Amino acid sequence: MVATRRALLGVSAAVAMAATGLWGAGSPAAARPVVPAVAPGLAPEADVSHHGHVSLWEDRLGVRLESANSGPWDLADVTVRLRFSAPLAGSQGLPQGCLRGGRSTVLCRMGPLPADGEIRRAALDLRLGSRPAEVVMRVDTVWSGGVRDRAPRNNEHEVLAPATGDAYAF
Repeated sequence: MVATRRALLGVSAAVAMAATGLWGAGSPAAARPVVPAVAPGLAPEADVSHHGHVSLWEDRLGVRLESANSGPWDLADVTVRLRFSAPLAGSQGLPQGCLRGGRSTVLCRMGPLPADGEIRRAALDLRLGSRPAEVVMRVDTVWSGGVRDRAPRNNEHEVLAPATGDAYAF
């Protein structure tokens, strides 16, 4: 089934590029082929990854996040969900594109992610409602447009951050 899908995608790409003349030597699109429309019955796919680190000290939680897409489809928009095992303090100074999704959840719009692996970054400095000895942070993607990720291991993480002030990678 996977081989059939890949074969169809390869044929679709070749037909689309040949029909529009995008393989011309002087064409800017020659360096990067246009991703074809999705064939009927096939869902578009991408490979999003989220990496970074989290640190906890006193009632502060620092999160540094990098998101990228290895393709094959460009993504018009990607939203990351950060869930914490401890509730956040009532008011937060969140970066542009981020909002509260509940007592212990933050959602951040990472924006469009082209299939070339371009990295988008976000930095959060959060306050917790208490001073826990540790916090577990869960990271995952909220998709838009029906694009699915067949390899979610690099965009779904769970990391334990003890209250040491050290950065714990994910």
